[in-house]
Amino acid sequence: MGVFEHMGDSQSILRVEGVSKAFPGVQALSDVTLEANRGEILALVGENGAGKSTLIHILAGVHRPDSGRVLRDGGEVSFHSTHEAEAAGISVVFQELSLVPNLCVAENVFGGRQPLNPLGLINQRAMYRATQELLNLFQVDFRPSTQVGRLSIGNQQMVEIIKALARNAKVLVLDEPTSSLSLQEAARLFERLNQLKAQGMAIIYVSHHLEEVFEISDRVAVLRDGKLVGVRPTKQLDEHQVISMMVGRELEAMTANVRNEGGKEMLRVESFSRRRVFHDVSFSLNAGEVLTFFGLVGAGRTEMARALVGLDAGATGRVLVRGREVHIHQPSAAMHAGLAYLSEDRKNEGLFLDMSISENFLAPNLSQVAPTGFLQWNILQRLTSTYTRQLDVRTPSLNQKLRKLSGGNQQKVFLGEWLATGPQILIVDEPTRGIDVGTKQEIHRLLRQLAAEGKAVMVISSDLLEALRVSDRIAVMREGRLVGFLPAAEATEEKVMALAAGVSGPARSAKMEGVKA
Repeated sequence: MGVFEHMGDSQSILRVEGVSKAFPGVQALSDVTLEANRGEILALVGENGAGKSTLIHILAGVHRPDSGRVLRDGGEVSFHSTHEAEAAGISVVFQELSLVPNLCVAENVFGGRQPLNPLGLINQRAMYRATQELLNLFQVDFRPSTQVGRLSIGNQQMVEIIKALARNAKVLVLDEPTSSLSLQEAARLFERLNQLKAQGMAIIYVSHHLEEVFEISDRVAVLRDGKLVGVRPTKQLDEHQVISMMVGRELEAMTANVRNEGGKEMLRVESFSRRRVFHDVSFSLNAGEVLTFFGLVGAGRTEMARALVGLDAGATGRVLVRGREVHIHQPSAAMHAGLAYLSEDRKNEGLFLDMSISENFLAPNLSQVAPTGFLQWNILQRLTSTYTRQLDVRTPSLNQKLRKLSGGNQQKVFLGEWLATGPQILIVDEPTRGIDVGTKQEIHRLLRQLAAEGKAVMVISSDLLEALRVSDRIAVMREGRLVGFLPAAEATEEKVMALAAGVSGPARSAKMEGVKA
């Protein structure tokens, strides 16, 4: 079978032919030919920088191709805006949400095209009724009148998808749609996508999560360095083949080291609680180990970590760093105690996307780069250069604005600027969310390397395979409580999920295993 598998014009609803697109210094797409068919889910995969975003921006009307053409039902189309693409039946749900937080769900779903009554006024009853019908499809627990800003990120993602469906799309493009969804929400999404497929919709599904690709898709299209590497039926592929196509090489197996039982205890947390959020959490963390906290959405892992470093107030209990009790009520106290915390929301809470790489290193390292109260630019450049080189940040310049880097390189900058502070205890929340498989393995290797160098590493992850691959121990939380620990040598997907979901089965007691005597 050739690089491009032609499915027949009768099935094709959307086709790109010979599409190329260049930006200054970058050939984003090169002669890409691809089609989406009625009644199928086409997965589009590739590393960051492979050209996926450029392609879907062309389909959405954000960019226009330099050459090649786009056909809708066999006729050539040219879009100058997202409105024109939507009018042609193509709806794109981007990973970055475009909702208006202070408007309600219904107003977001029908924004700019609200139903009107005979007097030309907005018919709110009709708008709310139509929105509720769409909400019922996903079995969500919020109402059309709910203010969007009050919803969780996962529920906001569902609103974004519902908004696209409300436009009567014939082609639905989803960019990392489950990045903020719980397992239950993702399962409901997949069920609905299969229903839409059965009704003849063409769905293009962009994801870094290969387990989702194999669960939901009919065909897989792989991009690498702006070129289409191949299109194959999903059932003819396995994960290793897809990864090899994506990166152009075989990725080495990644397994966690055996836990270093002799490492010095760096962090001890006893009876840590915050009312209505998490309760009676106790654990220890040693130098030279990676301890991963796993749990379903709402388990309280992130909230516990934020309280631990002083970002959220109101926690009670004891925290000891290197055997001495500390009282951390603000992030600066955490830094002084040798803790560094990397938020899961790196774009809003960790990085300044419109500033350069060097300027991002400035914020957490001010005492190093301005020892006399005045910024020493040479010190900042040297510090930035050291860590970007060590972490292999791919950038043409240290003055490059962060927004122009891939998600994986942004995460490396985030990690580097906090490693530059010299922490002994590193807490990393969702370190590989939205990152391609090649860079994900690099981050995993870095975390293991930091542990091997004697740092104590605490990871919070919703990616079960990541938890199994990178950890020495896995701590599982459910509904705000720490329900058990599993050593890496004993952990399996079934055991971890049984703890996370509250299914009875063998587990180490949190009190017995979590805090060493």
